Amino acid sequence: MRHRYAGYKLKRDTAARRALLRNLVTSVIEHERVITTVPKAKAAKPLVDRMITLAKKDTLHTRRQAAAFLESPQAVKKLFDKLGARFGQRNGGYTRVVKLGLHRKGDGAEKAMLELVGSQLVKRAAERAKRREERLKAMQQGREEEGGES
Repeated sequence: MRHRYAGYKLKRDTAARRALLRNLVTSVIEHERVITTVPKAKAAKPLVDRMITLAKKDTLHTRRQAAAFLESPQAVKKLFDKLGARFGQRNGGYTRVVKLGLHRKGDGAEKAMLELVGSQLVKRAAERAKRREERLKAMQQGREEEGGES
C-alpha cells in the first residue's frame, strides 16, 4: 500500500528532481505548452498552478517568490504581466495534461502535453484571423482581375 507516500520521485535525487521541475515550470510559462512524459507532467502541474496563483496576487512578495523558483526573468515578467491577468477570474485549474498516445522511441515512455488552459484558443484565433485575411486578399485579387479584363 502507498499510504502517505505523496509526490513523484521521478527516479532522481532531491536536487535533480527540483531542478527538473523548475525547468519544466519555466518552460510551460514561457511557451504555454510542453511535451514530456506523463509522470513529469503530473508532477509539474500543481507547481504551474501555484505560480499562476501567485501571479494573480501581484505583490512584491509574490514576485520575489516566483523569481526564486523560476529560472528566467522573462518567465517572471510574462507570468505577472500576461498570465496573471488572463487567469484573474478563474479559480484554479489553469493547466491540463493531455496524453498524446505516443511513446518515446528510446525507452517507450508515454508522452503527454502539459499546457495552459486557453492557450489553444489564442492560437486558434490567430490562425483563424490569418486564414480570413488570406481569403479577403484572394477575393480582392479576383475582383481586380475581373475589373482589369473588362
